[in-house]
Amino acid sequence: MISAQQFTQGRRFGALTFLLVAYFFYAWSWNTVDILRPYIKESLSLTDFQAGSAYTLQSIGAIIGAVVMGQVADKIGRRNALVITMTGYGLGLLGALVITDYTGLMIQRIGLGFFMGAMFPIAVGIYSGLFERDVRGVIAGFVLGTYNLAVAALGFMSAAAFKAGYDWKILLWAGGIPVAIALFAFLLIPDDRRFIPMDGASNDEAMAKSKLPITELFKPGVAKQTILLATMTGLNFFAYQAFTGWATTYLKEDRAIPDTVVGDVLGWQFIGAAIGGLVWGFISDRFGRRNAAWGFVAAAVIIPVYLFIPMPIGLLELTGFTYGVMLSCSAIWGPWLSELYPPHLRSTAASIFNWGRVISMTAPLITAPLAEAFGRAPVMSLASISFLAAAVIWLRMPETVARRR
Repeated sequence: MISAQQFTQGRRFGALTFLLVAYFFYAWSWNTVDILRPYIKESLSLTDFQAGSAYTLQSIGAIIGAVVMGQVADKIGRRNALVITMTGYGLGLLGALVITDYTGLMIQRIGLGFFMGAMFPIAVGIYSGLFERDVRGVIAGFVLGTYNLAVAALGFMSAAAFKAGYDWKILLWAGGIPVAIALFAFLLIPDDRRFIPMDGASNDEAMAKSKLPITELFKPGVAKQTILLATMTGLNFFAYQAFTGWATTYLKEDRAIPDTVVGDVLGWQFIGAAIGGLVWGFISDRFGRRNAAWGFVAAAVIIPVYLFIPMPIGLLELTGFTYGVMLSCSAIWGPWLSELYPPHLRSTAASIFNWGRVISMTAPLITAPLAEAFGRAPVMSLASISFLAAAVIWLRMPETVARRR
C-alpha cells in the first residue's frame, strides 16, 4: 500500500485534469435545463410550470443519485464510480435529442439527474484523497471554476449557434464526449482503494465498511449538523434556481433581449463565477472555510440591483459578472463537507451538497405561479432572502481549517 504523497505531481495533476474535463461536461449537461429552458419550452409547447418542473424532475434524480452513488463510490472506489457516472450522464444528455413530449422530458431529466447527482461527491472524494487539506479550497475553486466555465461556454455557444443559424439541439451532442472518454479514467486516475489518502487515513479508515454509510451521518452528535448542512445547501440551490434558473427567460421575455445576446449576458455571469471559485478557494484555505459565507451576503445585495435598476447591456453583464464571483463562494463546500466527517465517509458526506435539492426542486413549482401573479423580477428577488438564510447557517457551522498567520 503506497501513500498519495508518493505520487508524482504529474500523476496527481493528470488525474485532476481528467476530473476537470469530466466535470466540464457534467456542468454543461446539468445546465441545459436552465440555459436552454425557453427553447425546450417552445420546442415541446410547454407552459412555464412544465418548463420549470424539468429542473424539479432533474433534482429528484440528482438527490437519489447523490445518496446511492455517493455510497457506491465509498464502497467500490471513486474511480470506478466515476466511469459509471460519466457514461450515464453522457447518454442521458444524448437522450434529450429524441424527446418529443412532456412525458419523455420527465423520464429523460430524472435519469440524467441520477447520474449527475453523483458527480460532485465522487469528484470531492477523488481530489480530497490526492491533495493536502491546505490546498483543497483552491482545488475546489478550480473544480467549480470548470463548472462555471462550462455554463459560460453553453451560454456563448447557444448565442453563436443562433447567429450561425443552427438549431439549439446541436448543443446536446456534447453528451457523446464523456461517453467516449470515460474508460480513460482507469489509466489517468489512481485507484483510491489502493493508496493511503493525503490526510493519512489507512485504507481501512478511508473506505466505508458499513452497509449503509449514510446512517453514520445521523449518529448522535452529528445528526443536527447533518440536517443543518442539508438545509444550508437547499437554501443555496433554491436561491440559485429562483434567480439564475429563470434568468434566460427573464432576459428573453421580460427584458426583450435578442436570442443572439442573451447567451452572452449569461456567459459573463459564469465567467465571474469561474474566477470567484479560485478567489474564495484561496480565502478559505488561508482564513477558514466559514469566511466564504460573506459571498452569499454580497450576492443577496446584488440581485435586486440586477433586477430593478435599468442599465445598458454592458453594465448588466458587469453586474452579472460580479454576482457570479460572489455566488461561487460555495466552491469550498466540497472539501469542507468531507472534512467535517471521518475519511471513510468522504463521498457520502460530500453528497450532502445535493441533498439540498429536496428544497430547491420546489423552486420552479413555487416561483412559476407566483411569477404569473406578481411578475418574474419580484419573485426572482426571493433568492436574496434564501442566500442570507444560508449564510447565517454557514457562519454557525464548525471550522475545519485554522487561519494562517
